[in-house]
Amino acid sequence: MAQVELVMPKMGESIMEATILHWLKKPGDKIEQDESVLEVATDKVDTEVPSTVAGVLKEILAKEGEVVKVGKPIAIITSDAEAETTGETVVAPATSAAPEMAPASNGFNGSNGSHATAPDFKSASRFYSPLVKNIAKEENIAVAELETIPGSGLEGRVTKKDIMNYVQHRKLGATVQAVQQRVSVGSTQQGPPQRVPVSVSGGDEIIEMDRMRKMIAERMVDSKRISPHVTSFVEADVTNIVFWRNKVKNEFQKREGDTLTFTPIFIEAVALAIKDYPMINVQVDGDKIIKKRDINIGMAVALPSGNLIVPVIKNADQYNITGLAKIVNDLARRARENKLKPDDLAGGTFTVSNVGSFGNVMGTPIIMQPQVAIMALGAVQKKPAVIETPYGDAIAIRHKMFLSHSYDHRVVDGALGGSLVRRVADYLEKFDINRSI
Repeated sequence: MAQVELVMPKMGESIMEATILHWLKKPGDKIEQDESVLEVATDKVDTEVPSTVAGVLKEILAKEGEVVKVGKPIAIITSDAEAETTGETVVAPATSAAPEMAPASNGFNGSNGSHATAPDFKSASRFYSPLVKNIAKEENIAVAELETIPGSGLEGRVTKKDIMNYVQHRKLGATVQAVQQRVSVGSTQQGPPQRVPVSVSGGDEIIEMDRMRKMIAERMVDSKRISPHVTSFVEADVTNIVFWRNKVKNEFQKREGDTLTFTPIFIEAVALAIKDYPMINVQVDGDKIIKKRDINIGMAVALPSGNLIVPVIKNADQYNITGLAKIVNDLARRARENKLKPDDLAGGTFTVSNVGSFGNVMGTPIIMQPQVAIMALGAVQKKPAVIETPYGDAIAIRHKMFLSHSYDHRVVDGALGGSLVRRVADYLEKFDINRSI
């Protein structure tokens, strides 16, 4: 009887592990090929894992809530549905999905080259895996210090990647000040920042944050800690775009079977401006600036749950309006249906957020780390404006919108940040009303 190990699949080049949320099948259940067996969560997205073969689920090797590395076995499937009735013994694989333990001597030695006594994790306010605990011990990281490390795992859990990144920056001395600031907020003792007391009355409703909201909250706070935000504003005249879209949208719908919104037009202008100012398309790694080759634009999408997700348009500068429209509509649709794949959310180098869809005229968006800039697109409004004509200035009704550009002042100065948003406005204002679709 053949047996197959179901392993944690690779779900994007930057995804190294995933947390098991829920098993959809139990031992003894029949499974069809490509049928979903379990739900997992990465730091990017929740998704389902399908079976690679048809058969019977023989054994589950990883429990719900467990963090499993990509490529490690999570279940055993017998490829013959009769295996359960034959009485034959199925040999379990040698590997398991238990948390990986760091070797006794593997390079995770403290700065003084000696091993510290094991920290007392009884006082910890959150769960730590055996691997994270072992690394903390080897690196002489006290529990109070460990509590300050932002976790990207399920419910803020610290993963191996989180603690290794911390260790790397800790050795360079880059996190000392951050740690001191975190442990001193609200308390003079070593420990996590104290919460501000909240009063609750009898008529108040207490709502538990879901996993995605916790993740968003943590990342937004981290972004404000990491990047000194500056925002520049420009008002753009988009009258030509409004008239052009009204003229071609019905033809586009009939020919492509899809809607033509303002978003792909705005994204095209952003991509063109980034090509003119490539130093806005960078990321910060310690004291190094990584200049990204590809222009991958993330677009914030509001979900029915009220949460926000940011799928990415890869190589956005290489598409025309039709191509961008199809990609924008597809990503937005799959985001709202919870059908995005982890790779759809990876690799962004710049982000746009359409706050105008909520009737907002402008905003001060928060940067998606490790990017250094994000642009909010305000609502398009009719306004009286002074325009130049061959016969002198005149007042006319024009369609206008605000562009709000937030950028990381560590590496983006006002000249670059202001010039980029001004260039986007220039492309929008010079849009060719006779352009074919």
